Formats: sequence, structure tokens, C-alpha cells
Amino acid sequence: METNWADAVARARRNSPFLSRALDRQPELAGLLEAGDGDAALAWAGQAGHGIDDVGVSLRRERLALATALAIGDLAGAFSLADVTGRLSDFADRALERAIGAAIARRVPDADTGVGITGFIALALGKHGACELNYSSDIDPILLYDPETLPRAKRDEPGEAAQRYARDVVRILSENTEEGYIFRVDLRLRPASEVSPLAISLNGAISHYESSALPWERAAFIRARVAAGDRAAGEEFLDTIESFVWRRSLDFGAIEEIGRLTERIRTDHSGPRTVGPGFDVKKGRGGIREAEFYAQTHQLIHGGRNEALRLRGTRQTLDALAAADIIGADDARDVGEAYEGLRTIEHRIQMLDDRQTHSIPDKDRLDALASLSGYDTPASLLAEVERLTAAVGKRFDRLLDAAASDSEGLKVDEKLVDRLRTAGFDKADELAERIERWHGGGVRSLRSEAAQTAHAALLPDLIEAFGQAPDPRRALLRWGELLETAPSAINLLKLLEARPALLGQLVGIITLAPPLAAQLGRRPVLFDALIDRSALDLPGDVESLERKMATDGDYEDQLDRLRIVTNETRFALGVQLVEQAHDPLEIAEALARLAEAGLRVAARAAEREFARKHGRIGGAELLIVGLGRLGGRALTHASDLDIVFLFTGDFARESDGDRPLGATLYFNRLAQRIVAALSVPTAEGALYEVDTRLRPQGAQGPLAVSVESFERYQLERAWTWEHMALTRARVLTGSDTARRDVEQVIEGVLCRSRDAGELRDAVLAMRSEMAQHKAARGKLDAKLLRGGLVDIEFLTHFLQLREETAQRPELEKAIARLVEQGLVGRGVADAHALMTRLLVSARLIAPDLSMPRASAARVLANLCGQPDPLTLLEALDRARRDVAEAWQEIFGEPLEIET
Repeated sequence: METNWADAVARARRNSPFLSRALDRQPELAGLLEAGDGDAALAWAGQAGHGIDDVGVSLRRERLALATALAIGDLAGAFSLADVTGRLSDFADRALERAIGAAIARRVPDADTGVGITGFIALALGKHGACELNYSSDIDPILLYDPETLPRAKRDEPGEAAQRYARDVVRILSENTEEGYIFRVDLRLRPASEVSPLAISLNGAISHYESSALPWERAAFIRARVAAGDRAAGEEFLDTIESFVWRRSLDFGAIEEIGRLTERIRTDHSGPRTVGPGFDVKKGRGGIREAEFYAQTHQLIHGGRNEALRLRGTRQTLDALAAADIIGADDARDVGEAYEGLRTIEHRIQMLDDRQTHSIPDKDRLDALASLSGYDTPASLLAEVERLTAAVGKRFDRLLDAAASDSEGLKVDEKLVDRLRTAGFDKADELAERIERWHGGGVRSLRSEAAQTAHAALLPDLIEAFGQAPDPRRALLRWGELLETAPSAINLLKLLEARPALLGQLVGIITLAPPLAAQLGRRPVLFDALIDRSALDLPGDVESLERKMATDGDYEDQLDRLRIVTNETRFALGVQLVEQAHDPLEIAEALARLAEAGLRVAARAAEREFARKHGRIGGAELLIVGLGRLGGRALTHASDLDIVFLFTGDFARESDGDRPLGATLYFNRLAQRIVAALSVPTAEGALYEVDTRLRPQGAQGPLAVSVESFERYQLERAWTWEHMALTRARVLTGSDTARRDVEQVIEGVLCRSRDAGELRDAVLAMRSEMAQHKAARGKLDAKLLRGGLVDIEFLTHFLQLREETAQRPELEKAIARLVEQGLVGRGVADAHALMTRLLVSARLIAPDLSMPRASAARVLANLCGQPDPLTLLEALDRARRDVAEAWQEIFGEPLEIET
């Protein structure tokens, strides 16, 4: 394209009020541009704020000059899109760096605020991260800080100082003064932005991304880079969360989430769908965002195993995807060229008034836009937008898989209707139509010919089996839900065809245990674990489960193996419960053994992986303490893992790896890695939710603390409820010596003398507050109903602390000891056993905590040792009254029991 600087200046003055004013304000720059000296114009812009002490004024002057020079160079055809976006992104980096330095210097005048400020980090995401910043763009940084190295005044806490700096950075950059603005700053991409502070601690951010981040955050971090501040710490952070962004393999749920993200790219936009005034070249069909996400969707799926795809730039990513044969070369070329064309038009739209807009303007302004952009008429501009968006939209349509099968005129097989009616199904014609839709491609798992054939062959047996269920229609519909959520059904169908005896177990799962049916829908392979009759045997001890979970593979192989064994065993235990093969109390103990083994395996694997980069700290180790139901060896299928991390050794020591870390940071990072190993889904599914809020200072405190700090906190600062929680503490990992040391600390805390009156008042106040905020969810809520398990726990823990006795983490053993000592009656022990059986069973059979339908209700009653549902409710009522009687006797005040 031939350059014409004078014409570009003329068009700018004629059509853009913003550029016309900018040229008038900077006559020397205007002269350089009219003369066609682009390099000199850019150099002049770089010095526009030189010598001005006020950082805000200095940056505003430079920003205006740069925007003017880049706009005219763009219009003249002298600067490419990459030139424009790259220079804008570089300026954003410099602006962030200077704003951070100014914010810190304002509070800490003697701090080193040159390039590479320690302790405070700005990550660039989105177009800024990709060095593709808009002409008139927001920036979307994430601000992080390291409490250990952040410069701050002596009287400031690290978190308080970091928030002050963040507020100043936003004000310096985005405040609109007579000099204009620098960048509008949007911090909503930070973790949990609706509740979190503006700047996030490094440890807090790592914990979020490795345990609780959402799928859209993975997409956001594809283009993340360190833009300003402490670059070394920022790079270390990005390296730490790399496995969150780039997963080597994805489970079906993750791919589904990516699919939902893709759909929302289009459905969330409500503007005009056809090109014309008001059409959004970013969000509209075939627009910039669809081009970007076309590339990013493939990156999210394939980038974990192909490092060549881990690029930030959209055009470079498209070319890399084509080189890897993931998309066609013509797709990469056409989408890439359309993307660059639309970005150029977007910049021209923003040049009109220096506004962050992406919409084609109305009539008068459309004429100005076409003239500014060098088009003969507005119609020719719109035709070009139409051409570009069509190229992108066509490819994005394929991602959405939008072509739904046309179900009009669906013919229902009358033989199928008769079979359903004969088997006892109501509204057989409606169910037959639904089944026909399944076979017509209505559910993903039956879209292959092999799956349809297998399902058709098994269908008569399925209909007969479901027809014998208490509610045949409901059973068949749940089977449909399983098919709809399953990524593939062929293996499950073939297994049922080969082993007809398993069909009864499947019917039991579907009709009696909705959570198991949902789990089976997500991972039908779990049913394979039931082939062997040994699947109905309780699992062995913790050590045997650890051996079963072990593998010689790499870290991700270890995490996958851990999930396979855990999920298969947990599923089998659920089937054992439904089939009443074992007492629910035995199931609860087995679930706890399984979780303990998994925690040990995850901890060892994470420690080995962490040591590859950071080495180890001699004479020090990390210990994991289980609390709650994990500590008490009585988990349910829905239990979180309540754990606390402690470490031993010298605070001053560093690890001996290539990237050494101080002891506190080392063990906190390692603890985060272990939490992630337990909670982050892999290709083999999810594992456990981990709750670490019982650590000293709760969610506000560090994840891992030294044993000495833990002891000091428990003796000097802990609340009564924290000592109550400690009654069920059990050290799960660590050397024998270290475990004994921690056990002695716990024993010392629990057996200290307490004022009985103060303890009583504290316990009653806590229970009252809990009752106000956590009401029972149904008549089977054995946990939260007054007179239920929570009240039993409060009674037990109060007596343990007051009498300095019965210090056993297993609640039933602690209660048995209290019964022996005459401190509570036998009725409390019986109530605890009944309610624990109900809690464990209801998590699968009555997850909404209301009495289920007939057959499920009978199974639930039998599991609780009762002949029928009515007798179960009566027994629960008597048990609650026994607890209320004990409460009155021990605390001297009534416990109101509602029936």
C-alpha cells in the first residue's frame, strides 16, 4: 500500500474531532507527520512527557502524542496493525511500571522504584497480554503482591499497603483530567473479583487458580504475561499455575465447559446480527471476539500436550494450529486476515472520538468513518465488514455445532409404544417419542452408529427392568439423563449386554441413588468396577489402598491413577450402600481410609514434583492434620476434607533446588500444590473438595504454619470452637517423630485447665449463632436438626474439654468413653449411631433430605436398622429427644425440639 501522510492528516482533521484537536495541540508533531517522518514523530511522542515530575501529567502527554502519531501512521499506510498494537502495549507496560513506582514512592520515599520493583506485580491479560492492545482500550491487569518483599511503611501491614498501592495505580492511570486520561483500568479479571481486594497476595492467587478457578479464567490466562513490577516473582507465579492453564488432558466436563464458553461468546451479545449501523465488530457474529476464541478454543483443548500452541498473538496462534493440522491452512489464513482487517476497522471507529467503542456509527458518523478509513462510500466500508465477518462466522459456526437435527415429523414406532405400555409405563407414546429422539441424535452419547445399535439391542431388557421400578417413568427418564451427560455410552452398553446380571445393579443405582447415577453419567467407565463380585467387599487398610493407587508414571499419571482408584472405590462403596451389603458405619470408615490413602499419595507425588524445581529443606518436613469427619474416620460420599498443614524445621533455612525458596514460602507453596493435587479435575475426573479454613487465623492466615507457631496460636489466641475442632484432629502424614511432636502439642492444648462456666457460655453462644445461620434443610437432616449430630458434637466436645477426658478423634469412641464414665447416658451413643447411619445413607439416597419414594425410603430405613420409613422417623424423633434430655442435664437449659 502506497503511503500518503499529507492525505492521512487531512482526512484526520476532516473526520475525527479527537485527532483534529490533538494535531492542533501538538503543532510540532503535526509538522513531522505532514512531512511524512514517522520515525521522528514516534521519537517526539516518546519524549512528550520528558522532564515533567508529575507522573500522571507526564504519561498523559506521552499517551496523547503516541495516539496521534500512531493514528496518522496507520491512516497513511505506514504502520502495520502489529506496529500500532505493539507500541500501544509497550506504552501500557511503561505506564503501569511508572504508576506502580509512583504509588509506592508516595508511601515509601526511599524504596527502589526503578524497573523491576520488588514485591508488586502487574500481569497483563487479554489484548494487552498478547501485545495487541486496542487504539482506545481498557487494560485488564491482575495486581499481585508478595507480603515478604513488598516495600511498605513500618506501620503498614502488607495487605493494607498493597491495596493502597493498587488504588493509587488505578487513580493515576484512569482519572480523567484536563490532560485527558492514560488508560481505563478494569480489575475484574482478578480472582473472585466481587469479594476480593484489588491486589491479591501471591499465595492467595496460586491457591485460587489451583483449586477453585473457573474455566473462563483458563482462557484469560492463555495470553497472560508479566507487564510491570517484580518480573522474577511474576514469572515464577505464571510458571506455578502453568498446569492450571495448560492441561495435558481434559476430562469431559472441562471440554463441556469450553463448549459453554464458546456458546456464550455469541449468545451473550444482544446487538444487531447483520452488518450496518450499530453492528459491533468485536462482539457481533463473525467479529473480533469470535476470531480470537476460535483460536483459543483449540488452544485450550490441544495446548496442554503441544507446547508449540502456547502463543499469545491471535494470528500466530492460528498459523501454529494450521501447522499442527488442527485447523485447515485456509481457515487459518481467512480467519487471520479477517481478524486483522476487523481490528483495523475497530481502530478507525475508536479514532473518531477516542472512545472505547466497537460499534459501527449511525449515518453522519458512518460517512466520517468511511472517509477517515479511505473508502469511497459508506456502502463499500460495510461490504468489507460483511466480507470479513462472514469468513469468521462460518468457522465459528462449526465450533458451535449449531446444526441441530430436525425432529419435525418424527415417526414413533408403535411396537415400542406397546412394549412400554405392557411394561407398566404411563404416557407410553410420549416416552416412545423421547426414545426415538435419543436414537435420532438427540443425545451425544448415542450419536455413533455403534452406540445406537447397542442401545437398540439392549432396549427391551432396559424397558422390562425399569418397568419393575417403583416409578417406571422416573427410572427411564433418569436413564435418559445419564445418556445425556455421558461423553460416550458404548462401553457401558456393551458391558450390560455381556453381563445381564449387572442390569439389576444399574436399575438400583438409577432408582435409589441420584448422586451415583449422576456420577455414572459423567464417567460410565465406573461401572466396570462392578464386574467382579469383590466389588462388594470393603476396601482394605490405608496402606493397601496406597499401594493400589501407586504408579511409576510422571506426576500427571500419578494424579490420574489416584483419581481412577479413588473414584472407582468410592463408586463401589456407594453401590454397596444401595445394595445394603454393609452397615453405613462401615462404609463411612472405608470412605475415610480411602481419603487418607489418597491424601498420602497426593502429598508424596506433589512433594516429589515440587522438589524437581525447588529442591528440599534438610531437617524439615510438611505434616498434614485431618480434622472433622476425616480426623474422626467417618466420611460420607459428600464430605469435604478438613485439613491443616504444619511444618517443622528452621525458619531461616532455604531449599536446595535450582529455584531455592525460604522455609515459610516453600511449605506454603507445597501445601498449595497438595491442595491442587487433591481438588483440581484431570482427565479422570474430580477428587475431593479441600477445606483449610480450620488453620490458625482461618482464611486470612497462611496455608502452612510451623509447629511452634501452631502451638503458640492454640495456647494464646485460639477461640473455643478451634479447640473443639481440635478434639477430632489426627496427624495423617509425616515421620514418626514429627507426628508424635504434633500429637503432644494437641494433647497439651486439649488437656489444659479451663473455667467450666466460661467454657459453657462460649459453647452455648456458638451453638446459638450456628442455629441462626444454618437451619435444617429437611426432616432427614440428621446433622442440623436440633437434637441432631451437631448438638451431639457440641455436647461431646464440651465434656472432653471440661473434664480433660475421652480424647479420641473418633466421635463414637469418645462418646463410649463418656458413657463409661457416667458423663452421658447410653441414649446419646445410640442416637449418634442412628443419626450417623442416616447421614451417610441420605447423602446418596435422599440428597435433598426429604423422605424419598417408596422403595428408596424402605432401603433408607433398613440401612438405619428400622423396618420401615415411618418407624425410622419415629426413631429419629426419640433419638433427638434423648439428646435434648442430655443437653438439659449438662448445660442446664432446654433444647427445643421441633417435630
